[in-house]
Amino acid sequence: MRIRVGCELVYDMPAPTPMIVILNVHYSLFNRLEAADHLITDPPVPIESYRDAFGNWCCRLVAPAGRFKLGTDGVVQDNGAPDPVATDAAQHAVQDLPSNTLEYLLGSRYCETDMLSDRAWTLFERTPPGWARVQAICDFVNGHVSFGYEHSRATRTAAETMAEGVGVCRDYTHLAVALTRAMNIPARYCTGYISDIGQPKPWAEMDFAAWMEVYLGGKWWVFDPRNNEPRIGRVLIAQGRDAADVPLTHTFGPNVLTGFKVWTDEIPA
Repeated sequence: MRIRVGCELVYDMPAPTPMIVILNVHYSLFNRLEAADHLITDPPVPIESYRDAFGNWCCRLVAPAGRFKLGTDGVVQDNGAPDPVATDAAQHAVQDLPSNTLEYLLGSRYCETDMLSDRAWTLFERTPPGWARVQAICDFVNGHVSFGYEHSRATRTAAETMAEGVGVCRDYTHLAVALTRAMNIPARYCTGYISDIGQPKPWAEMDFAAWMEVYLGGKWWVFDPRNNEPRIGRVLIAQGRDAADVPLTHTFGPNVLTGFKVWTDEIPA
């Protein structure tokens, strides 16, 4: 299966504005890129690229004053299978976890494990450890939170999502990440593309999406508390402790986003 993925963002910049942009497909998928999703800007500007502390591919640039457009467009090869499921994946004792997973047990900007720990243990202490426990957390979050773009708020934390019961995919993910970490299971925040391939139509307008990866049975597994089912054509862009680590664009100055498009389309054979 071949999937075209990309985006176009248009800004109105009142003055030259430095930006950090994380829009390229994650390095772990580079061997599946049939057509590279290079960052393109209009007007063209110099771009400096680097890897952040999590290995994500980041681009630095200075957007000129006026209308500024940036985006990507690439083709990813995919096996056409849904997200893997391993119901027998075991939970590790904390002392047995690899050192590079430990930071994903800790609280972070949007995932207040200290505030949610008691609630997490009340809700999930009696669930079987491992895959079943994480799935129980996703089932709870999926049922507890009502989705709606009108509920979007950039500053909402996991504890606030628990209290308010509304949000968008990043809020579902922050709450699930915080509850999973509170149960001593490493969980990290992911952002990227989720296609509607295999889903019944009509399809909603495409947007970027958030989900989590959880460390069980010696490897990282995808869990998606918003959709709460395996999906076809999931394409990772970046991962970190929470959304503060992986903003798709970070602007250092005032601006107005005037245009926004995202696509993830299967290319006919």
